[in-house]
Amino acid sequence: MSRTSLRPSRPRKVQHALLVALAASLALAGCKGRGGPPNKPAGGPPVAAMTITTATIRTAPITRTIDATGSVQAWQEVIVSPEVGGYRVAAVLVDVGDHVKRGQTLVQLSADLLEAEVRSRRATLKTAEARSANADAALRRGQAVAATGALSKANVDQLEAEQISARSQIEIARADLATSELRLKYTQVTAPDDGVISTRTVSVGQMAQMGAELLRLVRQGRVEWRAEVPEARLSLVKVGQPVTVTGADGTQVQGKVRIVAPTVATNNRTALVYVDLPANSARPGMFARGSIGVGQSDAILVPVQGVVMQDGYAYVFVLKQDNVVERRLVKVANVQDGEMEILSGVQSGEIVAVKGAGFLKDRDTVKVAK
Repeated sequence: MSRTSLRPSRPRKVQHALLVALAASLALAGCKGRGGPPNKPAGGPPVAAMTITTATIRTAPITRTIDATGSVQAWQEVIVSPEVGGYRVAAVLVDVGDHVKRGQTLVQLSADLLEAEVRSRRATLKTAEARSANADAALRRGQAVAATGALSKANVDQLEAEQISARSQIEIARADLATSELRLKYTQVTAPDDGVISTRTVSVGQMAQMGAELLRLVRQGRVEWRAEVPEARLSLVKVGQPVTVTGADGTQVQGKVRIVAPTVATNNRTALVYVDLPANSARPGMFARGSIGVGQSDAILVPVQGVVMQDGYAYVFVLKQDNVVERRLVKVANVQDGEMEILSGVQSGEIVAVKGAGFLKDRDTVKVAK
């Protein structure tokens, strides 16, 4: 019985040993597979850093400008005041912002007293004329009598003196009448020139005083921009140069240099440049910035997107062979129409990265978008 039970136990031990050995070999193979180096293609092309767009550096003429700030002022602001005083304001016929013509009545003063004075002067003139006519007749009669010897020479001289005095009284009366008529005319305060009313300080009922301000008038509606230009660049500014003036709201107005001040302010070393603007194109007193065109010259231009600012310096990435970029330090100047003027660091005809330039590093390999 015991011999029969021992035979089948040997094959089970052998099978168990084989299974253990197979499991160990599989585990070892798995460990080797996990710990081995990954597959990497040998000798393949380098992977591009990113896709960019490019532009060719070009040389083109640009307008040189001088930027300045200043205020818009009236070309001439006239103070309107009466030439007679002591009369009440009867009517104010204009208001701020009204456009007026030369000779137009702006303020009417009470004229009752002056009208009465004119009538009195006219009566005085008629009286003087009557006295002069009487003196003329008396002289003629005296001369006729003197011819007969009945009137002395002294009496004739007396009649001639009375005639001269009567005639002089006529001239005095005429002068007084002209003065009164002129004063009556001045009760109508008129515009000295075409323009726009800028200030009103008069109201109906007040007593107007001779020479006191009633209104202010921007003569002919003309305005000018008074720019403060540094003395170091003042020699570049000439009469007649074009100017673009930009207001606080972004509105742009075109003007021309009218005159350059002959003196420089000692407190800020700037001089005023007077720029004529179109009539009624800006409000006097407003602040504005402007660019004065001082000439044209050739410049090396690069799209603004292609200039990268890093640590306070400007760089561009020039495309070289095999699509490798080279970082270049450049010196920049003005921006005009989306292009940056380059003073040094690159040459016309070189190709630079534009879109994506801000993410590049020196010697990066790139892919250029078509």
